[in-house]
Amino acid sequence: MVESSLKSWEMGAASQALLEWRWANLSSTNPNLFPFPDTLPEDYAEDVLHIAETVLSKKDPQATQLTPDGSSADPASLGVAVLIANWTIEDKEDRSYGDAAAAQLKHLLETVPRGDNGGISHRESEVQYWADSVYMVPPFIAFYGGLQNDRNLLQESYNQVRAYKEVLSDETNLWKHIMLGSWQDPSHWLTGNAWAAAGMMRVLQTINASSHAGDMQQQQYDLEGWIKDILYASREFQAPNGGLSNTIDAQPNTPQAFQDTAGTALLASVAYRMSLFKRDSDLIGFAKNARRFVRERVSTETGWLDGAVDPYKFDVPTEEGQYSPEAQAFLLVLEAARRDYTAGTKED
Repeated sequence: MVESSLKSWEMGAASQALLEWRWANLSSTNPNLFPFPDTLPEDYAEDVLHIAETVLSKKDPQATQLTPDGSSADPASLGVAVLIANWTIEDKEDRSYGDAAAAQLKHLLETVPRGDNGGISHRESEVQYWADSVYMVPPFIAFYGGLQNDRNLLQESYNQVRAYKEVLSDETNLWKHIMLGSWQDPSHWLTGNAWAAAGMMRVLQTINASSHAGDMQQQQYDLEGWIKDILYASREFQAPNGGLSNTIDAQPNTPQAFQDTAGTALLASVAYRMSLFKRDSDLIGFAKNARRFVRERVSTETGWLDGAVDPYKFDVPTEEGQYSPEAQAFLLVLEAARRDYTAGTKED
């Protein structure tokens, strides 16, 4: 998974998947995340720290983003890994990781163009909102705020989610993929909705684990509602086999009605996470059916998840022999969510 992740968001998704699967106490899924440990046992989270080290080794010292990209948001998906590397580094005089994370944050807050409602653009060249961005930017800002005990940053992570929701969510409670800018994709792209729901879940969990959880109750209530909006709206279109279409509400037998394992996996993980967070089993049937659909499509020969949407084209499935690194990360995230739900509720 990590070796095949070449794009910034793929590496970010891989690092988050590893955190949730192998090092859950360091991820937003841990309700006791803060205060964060300032040291780690030898070789602990070495795979995540290696990603951060690789990013830093390739970074131009003068660059403000963690990695060069036409997207202002995708490099931020690596921010949590870099923050963890900085916080737990043995040599506390080494500011390389901290400076890189701070530069990335400053770039987002002060350099990237914003929409009229304050949303940080997903693109550097123009104001454009992508649902994907909610997984990249707000969780990084929230994690930064949690580490620093900075309520303003925690609030900003919420503000960014709200700004994107105002533009992308519609009367169906599903989110459009891309709006504003020189071109749009108003379809209810499954993976875009999954990115948004999963990103909101991470922000919610981070705020809830922070020292400001008590005075940010309304923000948490809003986030819960917005996540559930996507989950319940998506459930209406779940096929009997548990799968969801690439465009969630696509008409049967149309090009975008093909079922996508990647988005189904990530959205199912959010259903498990929300069910555990709220101790509410209403969405568990949706999650279990989706997981069954996904598990049946894991190759017994390669271990890769088959049947995923092409992550670079949005509207076609991967070809035979082609695999999606983000889909593999979503599979790991799903299994981690199901494991934690089972451990936390004693239900299978």
